[in-house]
Amino acid sequence: MTQDPIPPDPASAPTSTPVPADDPNRRLTVARPDHDQRLPHLGLVGDTYTILIAGSDTNGAYTLIDMHVPPGGGPPPHRHDFEEMFSVLEGEVEVTFRGEKLIARAGETINVPANSPHGFRNAGEGPARLLCMCAPAGQDEFFTLVGEPVATRTQPPQPLDAAAQAAFVAKAQELAPRFRTELLPPPGVRPGGSGL
Repeated sequence: MTQDPIPPDPASAPTSTPVPADDPNRRLTVARPDHDQRLPHLGLVGDTYTILIAGSDTNGAYTLIDMHVPPGGGPPPHRHDFEEMFSVLEGEVEVTFRGEKLIARAGETINVPANSPHGFRNAGEGPARLLCMCAPAGQDEFFTLVGEPVATRTQPPQPLDAAAQAAFVAKAQELAPRFRTELLPPPGVRPGGSGL
């Protein structure tokens, strides 16, 4: 029986490519979601999403989104070909991942692998607050195109009547492929259902 050799210490291994020089054209990004009104606050599926760090701030490496999710809120089932990480800051959410349910509570972090079906909803009695990081970026652009601007991080979007809801679903379904996203039907709905 042979054992795999112990990998070398990464700190002592020679690097094949030197670290690039600093790019002085890139700026430090500081996000203050409760005070900086320049940050986009977007109403989406009953939630309010604030783009803290946009893909344009990270050369497309990732985006960071502050999510305010009221009781009963959360996105419908979907999947996309990028990684998505959630840290629950306040409250709790019921996460559905590949058909299995779990509760993620304040102080917990989950990572959703690319391409896996998932969704979440706030099953609690108070609002939940999550930080969502998507890598690479792009989800911020999708949310900006389908969401409605609201004034603050916690302001709920206006309820949509049937016609506005249908227009929102149509727009989201039209744009989703451009942002490497597939909207899935809710559990118990046959494929071809709305998914939103």
